[in-house]
Amino acid sequence: MKHYDVVVIGGGHAGAEAAAASARMGASTLLVTMRKASIGVMSCNPAIGGLGKGHLVREIDALDGIMGKAADYAGIQFRLLNRRKGPAVQGPRTQADRRRYQSAIQRFLDEQRNLSILEGEVVDLKLDPNGATHAVALADESWISAKSIVLTAGTFLNGVIHIGDQKKVGGRIGDQSSVRLAHRLADLALVQGRLKTGTPPRLDGRTIDWSVLDMQPGDDKPTMFSFMSTTPVARQVSCGITATNEETHDIVRENIGRSAMYGGHIGGVGPRYCPSIEDKVVRFSDKSEHQVFLEPEGLDDETIYPNGISTSLPEDVQELYVRTIRGLEHVKILQPGYAIEYDFFDPRGLTLGLELRSMPGLFFAGQINGTTGYEEAAAQGLLAGAGAAARATERNFAPLSRTTCYIGVMVDDLVSRGVTEPYRMFTSRAEYRLTLRADNADQRLTRLGVKEGLVGEERARVFEEKADRLDHARTILEGVTFTPTELLARGLVTSQDGVRRTGYQILAFPQATPEIIGDLSPQFAALDEETRVQTFRDALYVQYIDRQRRDIAGLQRDEGVEIPETMDYAVLAGMSSELKAKLLKLRPRNLSQAGKIEGMTPAALTLILAHIRRSEKNRAYSG
Repeated sequence: MKHYDVVVIGGGHAGAEAAAASARMGASTLLVTMRKASIGVMSCNPAIGGLGKGHLVREIDALDGIMGKAADYAGIQFRLLNRRKGPAVQGPRTQADRRRYQSAIQRFLDEQRNLSILEGEVVDLKLDPNGATHAVALADESWISAKSIVLTAGTFLNGVIHIGDQKKVGGRIGDQSSVRLAHRLADLALVQGRLKTGTPPRLDGRTIDWSVLDMQPGDDKPTMFSFMSTTPVARQVSCGITATNEETHDIVRENIGRSAMYGGHIGGVGPRYCPSIEDKVVRFSDKSEHQVFLEPEGLDDETIYPNGISTSLPEDVQELYVRTIRGLEHVKILQPGYAIEYDFFDPRGLTLGLELRSMPGLFFAGQINGTTGYEEAAAQGLLAGAGAAARATERNFAPLSRTTCYIGVMVDDLVSRGVTEPYRMFTSRAEYRLTLRADNADQRLTRLGVKEGLVGEERARVFEEKADRLDHARTILEGVTFTPTELLARGLVTSQDGVRRTGYQILAFPQATPEIIGDLSPQFAALDEETRVQTFRDALYVQYIDRQRRDIAGLQRDEGVEIPETMDYAVLAGMSSELKAKLLKLRPRNLSQAGKIEGMTPAALTLILAHIRRSEKNRAYSG
């Protein structure tokens, strides 16, 4: 029996990041995947990032992960979403060349020290309840032992593909499902459920009438994902824009009963924020059209991904409705759209490090925890891989807090609230999004990653050089002051109170720009553009950051107030019976977790805290 510190099961986005993170931590790591050639494949849309998701990719990169670098290598159209809004809610996104992205991920893993890759199917687990040494069995009856196991099954766990009333077992179209492993996991008596996701038909770009379509180019000045990247390396392209119409909707409505979802063939819950064309027609019946983005899947690939018309209708209906769309009247479908249903496990059974509480040394990451999306999966993979390596090498790895990163927000949401639908990251999920910006992910996380052994020497060096430049810029601006009269002469309106203000304070003015401050301070103007722009962003939010730091300190104090396991919620007068029932079922470990329960109110939290304090005083008095 071969032995490794960590075995990672699955080569999707979660598995790739988990394996890379574990190996970077110095643990001997084995990645087991059904097909080595499929590592890093983009099963659904050929894109990385977006609102909320782009923040996750930046944080993965700040911790030396591989998704951001691969996205930059494969990116064929970069766009910064919400560009007209503040930096806190802007999200980088790239259209990616599937083959380039996949080859980049595979290259990064091949080059990673301490990492081996094995092609095979895991069919059984031998789990030590004490968490000492586990083992995995492959389909060829060989066994591999490990101190930690990271399971990243994606949609392969008991996966079933649906096209109309036709269904077949599969993890994605063309690949088999992990049925035997799913049956083995059922023996763990974990709370589980079924979710579903879907994909649109793939189109032959040579049969699209591009002349009648609007075209959407990328940004003139691309925003990269990795803090190590500067400019795109692939040729940049535009996407086409079209829309459905009433004829499209009529065909969908007439055949709605033949849809796998609406025909009763699927029991799993789908992602509310990424609805199928059937959902759009039913839920938004007042809309006469829905936008469709025609996204190229690669520079040397004629396949087009029509983002916006995901479906589980039969193939003949897909062909009918697609050809009603402007520009697609004579299009050829290369692969039909389909829905896929798969198992997931209730993430409330996990720790904040994504380790199964009932089985130390076993970690879950990705869609197995009820999430959807490449970025969410990769972020969980990085965290689980790092935690698995730390356990295997007998080190500590501190959980990531929701006060410091979006990864922490996501994991805290999962383990404290669970999921009722596939979880997707949005900026609105973060209470402290003014501090958790995509642009400052490295300032928040890279030094933490260095401390934990997760960040390599080159990344650490590049970050420290950047930090020195930012410190120097702030020193320059705090060393110069200007009167209200001088500022007014430059178009900067402020109170005419005679108080001199520093250049750093002036950057937060509504009318201020890095260029105006550069005119006031030649030393600042002489700095590189990246440093000037980042200093501007940091200064813009400094007053809000100070306020949020006080809020965070209050939250952290609440996190320290533990709720006794024996807490009797029935005695709390003034709390609804429904809320008491939820508290009894979920048994939150602290006030912070209690506050995230659906329907929880500040008044109810006050009742819980008061009861805990009274109980503590009574014990002290009786003692």
